[in-house]
Amino acid sequence: MSGPSESLDTTPKRRQSALALAPRKRPRHSDRFSHVGRHFGRTIHAMLSVTALVENGLVREVELAEGGEDDLTRYSAEERREHIIFRKLVALVPELTSATATGDYLDTVASIQHGMDGARADDTKGLKEPMIDWITPMGGQLNPAIKRNKKAERGFQHDVTGALLCPVELNWDNDEVKVGLRIGELTVAADSWPRFMYRDNAYDPENPWKGLLRGKLLVTAFKHIFTSPTSVDDGSRATRAGNARIHGMTSVTPGSIAYVATQVRFALSSAEVFSRSDTAMNSAGFYDVLLELLTDEEDKEEIDALFAWWNRQVFPNSSAVQARVPTATSALARIRAARAARRATQ
Repeated sequence: MSGPSESLDTTPKRRQSALALAPRKRPRHSDRFSHVGRHFGRTIHAMLSVTALVENGLVREVELAEGGEDDLTRYSAEERREHIIFRKLVALVPELTSATATGDYLDTVASIQHGMDGARADDTKGLKEPMIDWITPMGGQLNPAIKRNKKAERGFQHDVTGALLCPVELNWDNDEVKVGLRIGELTVAADSWPRFMYRDNAYDPENPWKGLLRGKLLVTAFKHIFTSPTSVDDGSRATRAGNARIHGMTSVTPGSIAYVATQVRFALSSAEVFSRSDTAMNSAGFYDVLLELLTDEEDKEEIDALFAWWNRQVFPNSSAVQARVPTATSALARIRAARAARRATQ
């Protein structure tokens, strides 16, 4: 990757972490870069400062070039994660590699941030009402009813949303737990997974990966955001191109799964505003912890299996899925079955 111009100040200084929500601004924006920002936020990282990401990334590229090798191990784990994200952004906006701190450069960064923040706000608003439809029993109703356009009646204040949000290590049927969560006596940590994240809301403490991130609400929300709201009930009924198709997206990413889980968690909650100061839900912390898990090489086997499952749910016609899932009676399926049988006898 080519480095930035020599006019960039590379004097060592304390850098602002990019992996934190950016301050709210109302920047000028370009349609093209704002468009990139919307996709970047939904699929790569939704909770960061683009300005800090780019500035830190450009400085590191100079440092790496001066060192003569592309060795990120000289940086902390957080800095390495941040730089990988920076390079993914550069892949979408190659102009950033030669940018300097000029007005045009700042406008580009502001436009990307504008797109990220706008997409997150649109999706938060877009999930608010249909979420009530999705958690209402088919042919039944919620008791008490929850207004589709209100948040105050959700969260731990309602038995249905409370059960879905309850951390898996707690028992929602325990009255002390229920009261503790409702009055805030029990706080929910960012790494406490809510029960809706598991298939059939069932958690196995002996095998915490079992069913994780395979909950029905997650798949429904992913389709609503990425393949269009009309595809939720039947993928073949999508009446307009969804965000995935617009951007040529044919497989899930760690960022897209973490993003959807965070949006579902917020939609079920009683929190009114998705913000950095939301200490009760700590959406940014939840997102960061989940994204870190989904990019952890130590869990690569489980993560690969999870992504393959997700792609079958939301991108069943992609070439990648078809290549990984052979027809049951095909020669490829028989070859794999024979190989598995040989290994079983070894």
